[in-house]
Order: sequence, then structure tokens, then C-alpha cells
Amino acid sequence: MVRFPARAALATLFAFAFAFAASSAAQADIVIGVSFSQTGPAAALGIAPRNTLALFPDQIAGEKLRFVALDDATDSTSAAKNARRFVSEDKVDLIIGSTASPPAIAIAEIAREAETVQLAAAPINLPDGKDSFTFRLPQGISLMAEGTVEYMKKTGTKSFAFIGYSDSYGESWLQEMTRFAGAAGIKLSAAERFARNDTSVTAQALKVVASNPDAVLIVASGSGAVMPQKALLERNYKGRMFQTYSAVAPDLLRMGGKDVEGTIGLSGPAVAADQLPDTHPSKKVALDFIQLYEAKYGAGSYNQFAANIWGAKLLLDKAVPIALKQAKPGTREFRLALREALETMGEVVVPQGVLRYSARDHFGYDGRARFVLTVKDGNWRAAQ
Repeated sequence: MVRFPARAALATLFAFAFAFAASSAAQADIVIGVSFSQTGPAAALGIAPRNTLALFPDQIAGEKLRFVALDDATDSTSAAKNARRFVSEDKVDLIIGSTASPPAIAIAEIAREAETVQLAAAPINLPDGKDSFTFRLPQGISLMAEGTVEYMKKTGTKSFAFIGYSDSYGESWLQEMTRFAGAAGIKLSAAERFARNDTSVTAQALKVVASNPDAVLIVASGSGAVMPQKALLERNYKGRMFQTYSAVAPDLLRMGGKDVEGTIGLSGPAVAADQLPDTHPSKKVALDFIQLYEAKYGAGSYNQFAANIWGAKLLLDKAVPIALKQAKPGTREFRLALREALETMGEVVVPQGVLRYSARDHFGYDGRARFVLTVKDGNWRAAQ
């Protein structure tokens, strides 16, 4: 067991699973359970969020923050085990995580059962009534798929093929893209899937190329997003390539090199905040956070996954004082008050857009949260 402030060294933060002993002096501490994918196929998604936690303040509204941080290894069973520990042993006031969709879904069920707010760092879709305590930090897949189809239609795309993860993230994208594309008169020519830990997609790439689409949507992240693109180019595919917001990050540029030049991707405004119009509400918030993040971790280290977690900090800045008027941390009443505050407190400007949750909407974003980008000269640039 390790006592650990919010600003302490990251190496210690995730070297252990740590908890904080209850004492009369710490009974009012706000305890936050954190489950990120630090290892496993989606480990790349957890690095920047982990780093961002070290930038959180030591307290909010006069109450100390205490983190209980665990690795879910990109595994749903491990994530569920972490969540069970958070609510039964650590008595957390809220949960942040996971950074990958399958483990985030596993956490959501336990959060609902335990009446504990979950700030999901993955854009998970849940059945009606199953997200009563789950609030998403990234944009919803529906919002981003709609924008992707709008750009496809604008640029004359008549058909597209899908090649993506064979998990909840991939299937949610396929479902939403099929819906919006059908309404727009854009044909789905092929749908191919692969697992996050696959090392080859040759067979899938051959089928996609054979369907002769105008464009291909790749639904993956990190190195998993580069692999299908390279496979398609090796088979002389000449159409337009689209990536989702899990891939619109420096990693795609670094690993893809010239093979990703010209790629289109919709993402949040925080990816290229310096290119936003001055009138965009998130521009200053995003630029301020980028400066803070890169001052600690170096130029070029920042990405949108860090921005999602900073959004959690900004949400808590507003929600916690409201909840404290009703109850003290460590109680069921405080957890319920925190949920009510998130649903009723109105707009919060975060690096990725403007969040306004309600009892019916735990995604919260509108069109200001998406930005069409393209890879030009090795960098993400606003698309025309």
C-alpha cells in the first residue's frame, strides 16, 4: 500500500496498484479509481492518459484527490476485476477508464450496479438503461461517423469498404457507418475484420481491393491502424483512405511515414488546436493544455487521448463543488449527487469541444467536437 499525491512521479504511479488507507484525517478525500490499458493490444492508448493524471491538482474544491490506479491489460475480465475492487475495497467516489472499448464496457456494468460515476475514456455504446452512471469523455462514434459520411459525400465518394477491429469498437463503427452511408446513398462494398493482436491482414486487404471501393475506412488504433493501410498500398489500392479518431495521433504519422500521406481522419479539435478559428470555444482551452502537457513531457508528446482525460479534470472542477453541497465524499449520497451535477450543470468547454450532459445524453458533444484533418507533409492539417 502506497500513499500517493496526484502530482507524484509517473513511474511510481503505474509501477504498482496502489490504495490509500482510510483515516479520520482522510475521510473526506475524493477517491478516484483509474483503470487504463497500460499493457496488451491497446497499450498505446493508455500512455498519454496516464501522463495526464500527473497534471491533475492535488485537490478540487478544498477536497484532496486520491487515486487508486490499476492496469486492465486491454482485457475485459481484468477491467471488471479492477472495478469490483474499486467499489468494494477502495470505496471510490468515481471511476475513470478504460482507455479501450471492451474493458470500458466491462467497467460500465459494475459502475451501474454500484451507483458510481464512470468517466469512460473510450467511446463505448451501451444498451438503453445500461449507461445510467457512464459518461463518455471522447466523442460518440455516431457523431464522428456522421461527420465522416458527410465528408465522403462532399468529396464525391460513392462506395467505401470497411476494415476494422473485430470488437465492440470496430462493430460500433461498422453499424453507424452503414446507417449514415445508406442514408447518403454511399454503398458499402466490403466489410473485413481483424483482431487487435493480429500481425497480418493480407486476406482482408485482398478482399477489400477486389471490391473496388472509392474509399476505405480503417477502424483501428496505434500500429493496428497502420498495418491495414500498408497492406492495401502493397496491393496497389489507389482510393482514398479514412482513419477514425483512435488513429488520428502522432503514432500514425511516426509508424506510417509516407504511407499515410493524404489520409483523412475526423477527430476532436484538440488534435490541431492551433488551426482552429479563433471563434472556436475550445481553442484556448486546448492550447493551454497542450502547453502544460508538453512543458512536462516534451514537444510533440501530446495527443488527443491526453485531452480526453484533461476533460475529466475540467468536468470535476465544475461538478464536485455542486455535489459537495449535498454530501461528503465516501458516501452513496455524494456519488448520486456527482451524477446529478454532471447531468444538470450545463456546458463545460474542454479541449475536445463543448460538453453538455443531460439525463438522456451521456455523450454530451455536438458538431463543435469534430474536425476533418488530413496528413500533409507528415503532419495533421485541416482538410479542405
